[in-house]
Amino acid sequence: MDKFEHKLSLARETTAKLKDAIGHVIVGQNDVVEQTLWGILAGGHVLLEGAPGLGKTLLVRTIASCLDLQFSRIQFTPDLMPSDVTGTNILVTAADGSRHFQLHKGPIFGQVILADEINRATPKTQSALLEAMQEHACTIAGKRHAMEEPFFVLATENPIEMEGTYPLPEAQLDRFLLKVIVPSPSEDEMTEILNRTTGRDRGDAPRVLSRDEVLEMRALCRDVSIAEPIVRYASRLVRASDPASQGAPDLVRRGLRYGAGVRGGQSLVLAAKAVAMLDGRAHVAFADIQRVAKPVLRHRLIRSFEGEADGITTDQVVAALVEQVPTRPENVEKAVAK
Repeated sequence: MDKFEHKLSLARETTAKLKDAIGHVIVGQNDVVEQTLWGILAGGHVLLEGAPGLGKTLLVRTIASCLDLQFSRIQFTPDLMPSDVTGTNILVTAADGSRHFQLHKGPIFGQVILADEINRATPKTQSALLEAMQEHACTIAGKRHAMEEPFFVLATENPIEMEGTYPLPEAQLDRFLLKVIVPSPSEDEMTEILNRTTGRDRGDAPRVLSRDEVLEMRALCRDVSIAEPIVRYASRLVRASDPASQGAPDLVRRGLRYGAGVRGGQSLVLAAKAVAMLDGRAHVAFADIQRVAKPVLRHRLIRSFEGEADGITTDQVVAALVEQVPTRPENVEKAVAK
């Protein structure tokens, strides 16, 4: 076993401990936990969508408690202002009587940022996160302030059909590596949740990863190999999501106005690398790209009026892409002919 494979083996053991620690608090939701870890290990941000009361906020808090990182929470409300997120310069008086402006940092200056109910704030306030999410820095009064690494945003949102929600701008949605759907618990899971939450407090989840270990695992994720044919397959998936593309499936042409862009392709590759790393593999497979396709692409596809009227969901479109876009170049012409 070479040094890289040894690191992968250790990373797999560590993430298994991390899942066990999260399971100390969170009941079920195995897919949600795993997909959230993909985002963290790949160095991206994650958007969690689900009805109120499904444990989205608890999940983020639990993950933060398992990581030895600075946690910060932003509760989004309709009257929240951008300066409430980023912070602002305030005038202070020194001991000698002189006055000067001093930066009062907002809650965005953390490492694990819980953006709770992000779609309850106005688009103006939502956009305050854009620079921080993309550049890992924030500009206040013309001065750039870098975030402490690692930095990632775990945002929760309620379904857009609910009262008092605002659609997230497409530019901000594109900054999220993954959008994870949080389902309702099964009967057994619900029973266990009721038993846990109506008895004695079980305490917080134990710490598993330090700051340096998180950074090391992120770097290790980037080192996972991906062959060119698999990269080209990811490219074909993204290109086929464009309704104007020659190889676009019929459901894409009928249901979408805009497809995914370059960030969608980058996210497919990074998330697939995270999947391979969690499995202890040094190489990405075609199946890894297909496995991450829905959480990576579902929020990057913009439905057309016809698609919304016909009730076509972005998950249905992604499923059609995975089914119809060929993995091998020699099959491209056959797929286009169909």
